[in-house]
Amino acid sequence: MPIKEQVPKDKGIDHTIAMSQEAYLFIKNRVDKYQSDIFETHLLGEKAICIVGEEAARIFYDSELFKRNGAAPKRVQKTLFGIGGVQSMDGEPHRHRKNLFMSLTDSHHQNQLSKILMDKWQSSISKWEGNKEIVLFDEAKYILCWAACNWAGVPLLESEVKERAEDFSAMVDALGAVGPRYWKGKIARSRAEEWIGKVIEDVRSGKLKVEESSALYAMAFHRELDGSQLDTKIAAVELINILRPIVAISTFITFSALALYEYPECKEKLLSGNSKDFEMFVQEVRRYYPFGPFLGARVKKDFAWNKYEFKKDMLVILDIYGTNHDSRIWEKPFEFIPERFKERNESLFDFIPQGGGDPAKGHRCPGEKITIEIMKASIDFLINKIEFEVPNQDLSYSLERIPTLPKSGFVMNNIRRKI
Repeated sequence: MPIKEQVPKDKGIDHTIAMSQEAYLFIKNRVDKYQSDIFETHLLGEKAICIVGEEAARIFYDSELFKRNGAAPKRVQKTLFGIGGVQSMDGEPHRHRKNLFMSLTDSHHQNQLSKILMDKWQSSISKWEGNKEIVLFDEAKYILCWAACNWAGVPLLESEVKERAEDFSAMVDALGAVGPRYWKGKIARSRAEEWIGKVIEDVRSGKLKVEESSALYAMAFHRELDGSQLDTKIAAVELINILRPIVAISTFITFSALALYEYPECKEKLLSGNSKDFEMFVQEVRRYYPFGPFLGARVKKDFAWNKYEFKKDMLVILDIYGTNHDSRIWEKPFEFIPERFKERNESLFDFIPQGGGDPAKGHRCPGEKITIEIMKASIDFLINKIEFEVPNQDLSYSLERIPTLPKSGFVMNNIRRKI
């Protein structure tokens, strides 16, 4: 009997619609049903293998076994990632361009961005005090957009902030979308690339002067391995791949506020300002709440794992949400327990809200540390710089929508500066 026949197979011709309907739970539902951390299905007209867990992540991020080129559907490239971006590259060209991203997300840049962000949070208080209520998710994405562009050296008028932030957000919202949400994201992508492309051309021509340490300058003058300058469109795609993920942290900030509201005992601990408590809280928000659902890659060469023969070019989907809620890794995975991170042994493959493996060598998000620092600064602001009330609203979120968020966006009212 061939090895692969021992692995469960999803019945039916194609399960793309089921994946869009079950979203974050598509893989988990079948893992539970088959009692297997690997199963075979059909997605977008081809056979696909779905896997979950620490060992699954370990092989998925093995660059000798998997490649990213050809894995992301064109519809995702045309909205979220952009055509020709670093996410679709492999080998030495990927490592070379990834080093550019790593250089722009080091501790110096993290601290610089956090300071800009905190100043912007603080300056927003006066406006919020005069409003009947604000929606945190909306305010966060506007503030993050302004802060990201300011930090990156991208000129942005106050009157443009909302439009640009909505475009970045629409690209993310199109991830699991069909119909109007998808087309909104596609149009937003085209509009943003045109805008950033013109900015890059202005920098290259000398019309716009920017700091040489800025992300804008780095993208404008980056050289590929062959010494060639990035095509303007690709440079725009990659600069957006710096700005868009920063704006997307508005989702984590909104879930952080929800956690503070749902678990007031956590808020009490954070009021002491202990850095370890902040670290544990942020990591548990990133683990517990849904962000990225799953990721795809293609098999680079034939190999066998877990009673299955992986064939070259086969599509493989790693369950991100399922791995972060795997009971083999996490005790009481569906409970919010920040203390689980107190004395936890770090692993590159069991906690993967923004991908797994070594970010310097593989496809893990290079901006993960920026995400953590921005979340810490934002949570500090919410508990130590302002006071507010949370009116009755629908704070539920659906695991059948990608991406998901509390339905109300987290409404706050009676906001006042903390004395």
